[in-house]
Amino acid sequence: MSNNNTPTIQNRKARHDYQVEETFEAGIVLKGTEVKSIRQGKASFTDSFAFLKNGEVFLRELYIKPYEHGSYYNHDPRRERKLLLNKKEIRQLDKFVQQKGYTLVPLKLYFKRGNAKILIGVAKGKKSFDKRDSIKEKDLKRQLDRNVKGTYKVNL
Repeated sequence: MSNNNTPTIQNRKARHDYQVEETFEAGIVLKGTEVKSIRQGKASFTDSFAFLKNGEVFLRELYIKPYEHGSYYNHDPRRERKLLLNKKEIRQLDKFVQQKGYTLVPLKLYFKRGNAKILIGVAKGKKSFDKRDSIKEKDLKRQLDRNVKGTYKVNL
């Protein structure tokens, strides 16, 4: 549950390029200027991914724009950020990643009770024909919604 004044940053491309099998909510270690930038909605998931290193999960290539009023306290926009998960969850992620074709993809960045959270998904890359099928399904659903919306007329 996020408030209206705190933005939710979505990775729209992830659901198009990957088939998401399972999702995990993780905390994310941030600096003060990063939190302020995210609260302004100044972050982007382009080319970002998560990986395991020494029994810990890290996020790479998440772009968080430097805060305008940060002066010399500002952060590196693409620095590696640690994700906070339980050992049990990390073991589950490790099992998935060991399987061929699975990767960890960030899906959503949001605030929950004042803390920054990131939703990461265990995903398998889609082939180009799978993407075409997804687009076709989306178009059919949109057309169906339009038809249904157009047929309901209130006669007073």
